Amino acid sequence: MLTIAVSKGRIYDEALPLLADADIVPLDDPKTSRKLILKTNHADVQLVIIRATDVPTFVEYGAADIGIAGKDVLIEHESDNLYEPIDLNIACCKLMTAAPTNAPDISGRVRVATKYIKTAERYFASKGIQAEIIKLYGAMELAPIVGLADCIVDVVDTGNTLRANGLEPRELIMNISSRLVVNKASMKMKHQIIQPLLDQFEKTIAAR
Repeated sequence: MLTIAVSKGRIYDEALPLLADADIVPLDDPKTSRKLILKTNHADVQLVIIRATDVPTFVEYGAADIGIAGKDVLIEHESDNLYEPIDLNIACCKLMTAAPTNAPDISGRVRVATKYIKTAERYFASKGIQAEIIKLYGAMELAPIVGLADCIVDVVDTGNTLRANGLEPRELIMNISSRLVVNKASMKMKHQIIQPLLDQFEKTIAAR
C-alpha cells in the first residue's frame, strides 16, 4: 500500500490536479467526507487527510510514504529523514513579519507571536535582534492589538486579514510553496512505485 499524506484546504485543492495527472483520484471528496483515510481509484494507493503541520511527522515515521507540505512547515520540522525532491509550486505565499500600522521599525528587544518558533528565532538572531518568542497557533493578529506582542511572524497571502486588524506586512523572511516529501526508507523499498509518480509530477509542473 502506498500512502500519501496531504492536508485539507488550499494545499489539497491545488494538489488534486497533480494527483489526477498521475492517475490518482480519491473516491470520496474530503470537502464533504469525514473520513481521514480516503481510498483512490487504485486499490494499493490511499490518501490520509491530516493537519498540515503533521504531514512531515507522518512521512518521517513511515505512517505515510509521501506527503505534500508547505516549505514553512518543513523548515520548522527540521528532519534529516525526508527527501524533498520536488517543489510543486502550489499554495504559494510569503512568510513575513507584521506589526501595527505606523509602529516603529522592529529593533532592539521585541516580543514576537508566532507558531514558527525555530524559524523566527533564527531570523531575528541573524539580524542581531533579541526576540522573546510567544507561541500561538491561531489569532496571531490579535497579539499586537492586545499588547501580547510587538509583532508577529506568519504566512501572508493577500494581506487582507492583517490590514483588517490594523497590521501591515514588514519584512520578508522567505517565499513559501508546497513541496513533495518522501520517506527515505519508502524511497528505497517502494522505488518502482514512487519514482514514476515523481516523474509524472515533474512532467505536469514543467508543462504549466
